[in-house]
Amino acid sequence: MTDDVTTERTTYRDLLDPSSLALRHRLGVVGLLGLGVLPFGVEPLTVLKLTGALYFAIFAMSWDVVSGYTGQISFGHGLFFGVGGYASALLNLEWGVDPVLAVLCGTVAAAVAGVVIGVPALRLEGPYLSLVTLIAPLILLRVFIVFSGTFGGELGLSSPENLLAFESFRTAITANYYLAFGLFAFVLLLLLAVTRSDAGSVFTAIREDEDAVASVGLNPARFKIFAFVLSAAVGGLAGAAFVHTPVGNPQPSQLLVLTVSIEVIVASVLGGMGTIVGAAVGGLFYFLLRDYLGQITWTVPVLDVPLSELDLFLFALVTLALLFFLPRGIVPWAVRSGRRLVSGGDRTVPDGGTAPLERTPVARRETEDDGVPTREGDGDGRRDGDDRDAGGSG
Repeated sequence: MTDDVTTERTTYRDLLDPSSLALRHRLGVVGLLGLGVLPFGVEPLTVLKLTGALYFAIFAMSWDVVSGYTGQISFGHGLFFGVGGYASALLNLEWGVDPVLAVLCGTVAAAVAGVVIGVPALRLEGPYLSLVTLIAPLILLRVFIVFSGTFGGELGLSSPENLLAFESFRTAITANYYLAFGLFAFVLLLLLAVTRSDAGSVFTAIREDEDAVASVGLNPARFKIFAFVLSAAVGGLAGAAFVHTPVGNPQPSQLLVLTVSIEVIVASVLGGMGTIVGAAVGGLFYFLLRDYLGQITWTVPVLDVPLSELDLFLFALVTLALLFFLPRGIVPWAVRSGRRLVSGGDRTVPDGGTAPLERTPVARRETEDDGVPTREGDGDGRRDGDDRDAGGSG
């Protein structure tokens, strides 16, 4: 008992000491700091694009909570993005609700939509669940078109009041960037805390074997609904805040069309499913790469077509190449590559396998990563702690 308490205290003390953090964690902190100072070194238009990328990254992280961790693949996650955005915009435009309160109400509305869709849908499995989540945003979009007098139809609504407004354009876009950055950091830390908790262990146990979770007395449906509602609320928060910035508008093309739901899946898979950090990186990478390819003015000689008109085709090629060479995603590949580089290669033993990992708290933290296997040949993408049965999570 004494040893356990001592170990736990040592772990918390190590976490507060930056020098004891794993290299990837230190690089993550450096990355966040880099995002924090980025607006001072780029053009105002680039700051606007980065603001949009941050909101899309938040949206990608929300999808990863339910689909990457519990394995309940959602093909219609744009529903929550759209509900949050439209609810917040309508409250501000029609009833004059303050933008901050409107964003909070939009987040709650998205969470309620998560309950309405999630409770019946999560009783289904596999393609049936995916089909229900795919149809839901299509039905909502049709409702918006039928009641175009209220929801603006295919053109959407006019822009609501910004969360932060200043007379200077540069000051306004910089302030909105830091608002997006603050929400990004908050959601990242929140979701990392949830997925690294006992609840997160149950999420991954559900993904691996739902029957095993039920066999130890836990209710898988309760945890799946929690993940679904949390995911919906975060997605709604991203959509609600997005429409109250200079870069976003309450329009179906930005919030609710099918391509929005598909793009968030592609971004999360590119970054690394079941990692949260991977979804964040994937969201930023996806948004900025699409924008970059759309601005290339070079003309293809044979086709005599500007490269910017082939941006979707080029992006598809890049995406397919990345998925082929990095099937687990960018972040898991970077973590594994960095570990090999630091350790000087694989730790082979006479039987052809690898040496066991040290089990001290500090060593465990060094070897655990965001969804990356900790043993060679373990190709299921589970974290080190996921090998425990679900009973240890209760």
